[in-house]
Amino acid sequence: MSSKNLTILPPDEKIELVLEGPTLAVRPQKVGFVSLGCPKNLVDSEVMMGLLARAGAELSPRAEDADVIVVNTCSFIESAQQESVNAILEMARHKTSGKAQKLIVAGCLVERFRDEILKRIPEVDAVVGTGELENILAATGLAPSRSTASNKISPFVVLNSVLNSRPEGDARASQGRFSRERWDGAIADLPNYLYDEDTPRLLATPKSTAYIKIAEGCDHPCTFCIIPQLRGKFRSRRFESVIAEAERLAQAGVREVTLIGQDTTCYGEDFGLKDGLALLLEKLAQIEDLRWIRFLYAYPNKITGKLLEAIGTQEKICSYMDVPLQHASASVLKRMKRGGGSDVFLRSIAKMRRAIPGVTLRTSFIVGFPGETETEFEELCDFVREAQFDWMGTFSYSDQDGADAYGLDKKLSPGEIERRRKHLMGIQRKISKKKKKALVGQQFDLLLEGTSEETDLLMEGRTAMHAPEIDGKVFVNDVPDDEELHPGEFYRCQITEAHDYDLVAKII
Repeated sequence: MSSKNLTILPPDEKIELVLEGPTLAVRPQKVGFVSLGCPKNLVDSEVMMGLLARAGAELSPRAEDADVIVVNTCSFIESAQQESVNAILEMARHKTSGKAQKLIVAGCLVERFRDEILKRIPEVDAVVGTGELENILAATGLAPSRSTASNKISPFVVLNSVLNSRPEGDARASQGRFSRERWDGAIADLPNYLYDEDTPRLLATPKSTAYIKIAEGCDHPCTFCIIPQLRGKFRSRRFESVIAEAERLAQAGVREVTLIGQDTTCYGEDFGLKDGLALLLEKLAQIEDLRWIRFLYAYPNKITGKLLEAIGTQEKICSYMDVPLQHASASVLKRMKRGGGSDVFLRSIAKMRRAIPGVTLRTSFIVGFPGETETEFEELCDFVREAQFDWMGTFSYSDQDGADAYGLDKKLSPGEIERRRKHLMGIQRKISKKKKKALVGQQFDLLLEGTSEETDLLMEGRTAMHAPEIDGKVFVNDVPDDEELHPGEFYRCQITEAHDYDLVAKII
């Protein structure tokens, strides 16, 4: 993946410098962004861009034109860390041999390697962690704006997409909670930032869709995960704050919102709200201009009857569940400090399918966890064959210094882990192909996203079965002669062809 494309959001207005005399217009400072990792990181980038734009910065599409370059990093797994380092080094060249005056590193990598980044990459001028997004202003040398007029969400047009790797956020915790006294270090040292409805954001998604972060941090003790160290303890946004932001997004033309967080199914628990996610979804469904509402992710032990009822009865809530199970062997799950097993999970899946007719199920697994035997791996394979997921992602176990699993014995070789990953995805590929073939002839609402990345001869979009960025595509190759298609609009389509993961459709 190249790190050359930067987000473009057009400047709202020029800034002016007022002196004791005539008002002089000065060129706004140009800032370019590279955003890596999951949708939660993308929202952080949107918030930082919003803060900068409100303070008078101009966001640049080209690294070579930027005065300041910000790299918002991911640090969830080793490959994400390396991608982040590569992006930093690539952007550093624009400072040493180009126009850029400042290079700022933000995000999860900062929470892990703050001092090392500043020491080993001298081109970096400042770092901004996940809990200090507002420091982006001081880092770039801009003063906060006194105006509140620009607090509202504006329908900015994105001319180039923000860089996004496949969201590594699937591999999160689902059972057991940290005791607040067990955190390493002082609570005050953990990230605690949480944006609200008055925080400016510049959307880097297509104009019709947006993410809303409803919670931050995580209290789960999964042995493979360091997210609590990077994002802090679990904390929910206020109910009214989420609703207010969703209403503003809808007024700006957004028709699909995806609720995100490390732990969305625990939403509201920290301030005593029972079934908080279900209540939030039902309230969002009352916003007239919203068409699709979905959330990521649902943890098995937090899927309540109330939540299933809300999804099954509210037309605007997509019949889509992303349940990151991580494994199916009870013994592996125990070493991961998670609960459950194949039998428990199969009963939960059956319950979801009864409560939500036609539900689309997505999950993710980690293969090659320390000590994973061939028998445990085969148990996972058998489970995947029986569960018949619509979508599935598989991660190779990645050793993370600071995670409990780092100290476990019986580590598998990278070659063996990759063999197991390919084998499991081979099983899922056959399942997916069969499921996609069964959709041929059926009709769905389609959110058109624009010209296909594969070829200019096709358009592409998504149905309610497709979450943004992570699932397959629907390619449109047949349009009525009198129909003019517009990205961001909804159309009725009929599936005409099926492939392993993608579909082909005609507009009807």
